[in-house]
Amino acid sequence: MSKVAIISDSHDNLPRINQMLEMVKKENINTIIHCGDVCTTNTLDYFCQNFDGNIYLSMGNVDHDHKINKEIKNLKIFSKFGDLKINNLNIAFTHYPKKAKELALTEKYNFIFYGHTHQPWEENINSTKIINPGTLAGIWNRSTFAILDTTLPAGRQENKNVELIIL
Repeated sequence: MSKVAIISDSHDNLPRINQMLEMVKKENINTIIHCGDVCTTNTLDYFCQNFDGNIYLSMGNVDHDHKINKEIKNLKIFSKFGDLKINNLNIAFTHYPKKAKELALTEKYNFIFYGHTHQPWEENINSTKIINPGTLAGIWNRSTFAILDTTLPAGRQENKNVELIIL
């Protein structure tokens, strides 16, 4: 896998989810990291039924009705944060900015993604890039998500590992 879609705060907005899924399909992306606030279980089921790749979800503050032990072949749900290793990149994801900063201080990760604020944001803490892809639903800000290219070496300022996509 070379590219990963990073989304957050989709808030049951099916038209925007469909737009994102179309772009993801065109880019041959087979992994989605969702940083929380899917909202309803029906929307989570919709994601899983309309995307053949793997979906990793960190629970957000409005994701109370999701069953943590839900058995869906392409979905893995994390309560507070998740972490993955993809192409030698250590990646963590959570819903909350405070947790993202705590994770960055461990210096274990190349990238940490988070949501909750609905505001696209990028910052560096030591050698870790912390990124908020914004709100897929377009609540309070334009509808956005990010694409991470895992084939590029992390940590070099001149590379462009993450691209913000505006819908």
